[in-house]
Formats: sequence, structure tokens, C-alpha cells
Amino acid sequence: MTQAVPAPKAPGAPEARTPELEAGPAVRRLWPLILLSLSLGIGSALRLWMATHDDGVFWPDEIYQSLEPAHWLVFGYGIVAWEFHEGARNWAFPGFVALVLKGCQMLGVTDPRTYVMAVRAVFCLVGVATAAVTYQLARSLGAAALAAAVGASIFALAAPAIYFAPRAMSESAAALLVTLGLALALPPRARSWRLLLGTVLLALAVFLRLQTAIFGIGLVAVLALRSPRRPALVALTTFAAGMLLFGLIDLLTWGSWFHSAIAYLNANLVQGRSLTWGISPISYYPRVILTSMGPAGLLMLGLAAAGLRRSPALLALAAVFAVAHSLVPHKELRFLLPDLPLLCALAALGLDQLSRWAPNRVWRPAAGLVVIAALLSAATFHQLTLKQLGGPVDAGRPSTNVFDDPGPVNRLLFQAYGRADLCGMKLESVGLDWTGGYSYLHRPVPLYQPEGPSRESGKFNYAITPLARAGGAEVVAVDGDQALARVSRQSCRPDPGYTPTI
Repeated sequence: MTQAVPAPKAPGAPEARTPELEAGPAVRRLWPLILLSLSLGIGSALRLWMATHDDGVFWPDEIYQSLEPAHWLVFGYGIVAWEFHEGARNWAFPGFVALVLKGCQMLGVTDPRTYVMAVRAVFCLVGVATAAVTYQLARSLGAAALAAAVGASIFALAAPAIYFAPRAMSESAAALLVTLGLALALPPRARSWRLLLGTVLLALAVFLRLQTAIFGIGLVAVLALRSPRRPALVALTTFAAGMLLFGLIDLLTWGSWFHSAIAYLNANLVQGRSLTWGISPISYYPRVILTSMGPAGLLMLGLAAAGLRRSPALLALAAVFAVAHSLVPHKELRFLLPDLPLLCALAALGLDQLSRWAPNRVWRPAAGLVVIAALLSAATFHQLTLKQLGGPVDAGRPSTNVFDDPGPVNRLLFQAYGRADLCGMKLESVGLDWTGGYSYLHRPVPLYQPEGPSRESGKFNYAITPLARAGGAEVVAVDGDQALARVSRQSCRPDPGYTPTI
């Protein structure tokens, strides 16, 4: 009898699945779905817990590049950061946050605690969706379902991903668009609609985070190296159209084409403003990934390297993004958030490759080890320190633990909203840039920095101050070691020189 000869594998096509991975009883085929569901469920619960228990600020951008300009758009007032004074930010991201605030307003929600929680919930959903799309990215590049579920679990349970999840940061939102865009457009012979939609998503990511243009340009380069060349031309045309729209939005909002991109690059690359926040060595990102994620970070990086054989294109895109950020003197872990799901997908591909090199009794325990490491990382999300996250250690923060710092001050801002006689507020405990600003206070009254006018000036009648320094003021609310104190029962004197800027 003639034996059938298998057809040769087309160049770039996923390798044939091994029986150990795809065959077997139905219950075995359910394990990937079970693992993915449990990881997403636990990740969702931890993110929502973080959203409801942490009112701190890790970095001013999570307020003053998102919530404050969105509050200004919807309610007509807010603190103006220098980026929005000089036009160094595109309005797309605060516009997205403004849609959430506007929805709350239309529903009659005016309490700042409630609408801030709504924003946090949206970003928690974004984080969980990114973990789910990480699974899809790995699958689209040929990973087995179990390996893809393990990779997704790393992102779902990684301590820094959980910690940053509720924060309104452009990096988090851009990560979802980048991951989904590549899942659609990067696989060989992707259908035309997938290529088009994926490239559109990569272009939209640039609206949220300028640096993600690396992925869009990189996708065009990858497709140009393949045959046929038509997909590269489609991606280039689509991405160029997206960038033209980016420039048009700047023209309509700032008065000139690509104003925000030019002003941002000039401020940070030419003037070196970002250097005032510190300079880190080139080894910063690998070190911080390991310190913040623990063994899960080490396994992720190791398996991602093993994924080179399965998807050199994805590894190249992730590496170029990481190297580009490593070459910039000022570094922050949040800058690499759009890269993290790609590394997790690469880890899934690396684990899948291990299944081809080793028998089940080797690679399946390895997959279990990765999941255990991810769970251990998740258990530390509320114990992370500034050093572990590579944060602003010298920025005058009162604690090395980043959880809920300075949450008491922000919760007192929420409470101050309900004081009917409030006509001015001074922060005596922490600088304005480390608080929720008008997004949390939600009252159009002067909001002074610690170095602002004295209590005797009559320009404010409430202060948030350390409880021990309340003095003779009337303490109306206490949270931890912080107090909301009424320092005067008189109406505030007008302050024509007050400008809500930082």
C-alpha cells in the first residue's frame, strides 16, 4: 500500500501541532480554557481590589495627562500641566477619559469618588482585555492553547500589571491596541480585513502613546521583508493615513500640524526636561522587570528568548521597542507596559517550543512552574516598593511602599467636595502634583501648593495637613495621619493672581 506523503510546510506557516498538545481526551483540551479563565478571573479581582483600596499616585502623569485635562474638557476647570500649556500632548487620550466622565455626568453622577471609580474600572477592564488578547496573539503565531494560556496568565497576574491597571495611563491603553493590532496583522498571510484593522489599531495606539509608532513602522518593515509585498503597501498606506489624522487633530487643537509630537520631542530630546526626573543605566528595564515580577519575570524573559525561532518578527518588534527606551536616559517601568504583553506572548511561544524539544513529563511541569511563579508575583502587588518598581525614589515621597501613597490626602479631597462652605483649599502635606487635583476635589476653588499662601492670608478656609500639625484648626475629617481642617470660618478673599497650573 502506498504511504501518503505529507505536503511540505509553507514558508512562515505555524509548525504542525504535536499529538501531545492537540490530541487527547476532551477534559485535557479544556485545561487551557480553565487556566485562561482562572487567570483572567483572579487578575480581574485583584485589579478591582486595587481600584477600590488604593487612592495613591505613583506618578503625576496618571492624573495630569489624563484625568485633569479630561475634567477640564467636561466640567470646564482643572490643573493645566506644562504639556497642555505648551501643546506637548495630543488630545486623544484625555478625550477618551473625558468620554467616561461625560457618561457619568449624563447619568447624573457628580460625586468625584464615583466617577473616579468609573475611570478606574474602565482601565481595569483594559488590563484584563490585554491579558486575553495576549492569549490571542500567541495563538495567532502558532502557540498551542495551553502554552498561550500560560503566557496570558503571566500578564494577568504580574504584580506591576496589577498595580498599574486602575491608573489612567496612556501606556496601559496603548498596550491593548498594540497587542490586538499585532495579533490581527502580524501572522503570515493574514486576511486583508485583519491586516487593515490591525494597522488601524496600531495607528490609534500612537494617538495615545507617541512612542508606539515603533510598532506600526516595525510592522511595515516586517511585511516588506515577506513575499508578496502588497500587505506591506496596505499597512504603510493605512498607517500613513492614521498619522495624517494625528497631525490634523493637532492642527485643529493646537494650531499646527504634528504640534504635539514636535513639542514633546523638543522638550524631552532637545531641552532634556525628562532628565530632571532622573537618569538610569541601560540595564534598568531588565533589572526592574526582575525586581517587580520576581521569578515570573525571569521565566518570562528566558522563555521569550526561546520564542525567537517561532516568531523572529515579534521578538524583533519587542526588542526594538525595549532597546529604544533603554537608550533614553530617563526610564520608567510604565514606559515598557506596551511591550509587556508581547514578551508574555513570546514566552508562550518559547514554552510551546520547549514542548517540541522535551517530553510531556518535562515541559508540562515547566508550564506549571510558570503559572506558580505568576501567582507568587500576583501575591506581592500591594507590597511593591519604589525600588522594586524603579520609581521616583528621590521625589520626596513619604514612604518606600507605593501602595496607597498618598491615599489619605486624596480621600480627604473626596471628603472636601462635600463641604458646603469650601471656598479655598491648601495642601500642606504633599505637593499638588502627587494628588488627584480638581478631579478629586471637584470644586472650582483655589487649590494651593504647600508653599502657597499662609493660613492667615484668608485665601482659603480648608487645609489638608498632617494631623500633628493641625494646630488650633477645626479638624472635620481624619484619614490615617492626615486631617482635613477648617482653618477659618470667614469667606475667602479673592485671589486674582491664582493660576491652576503645575
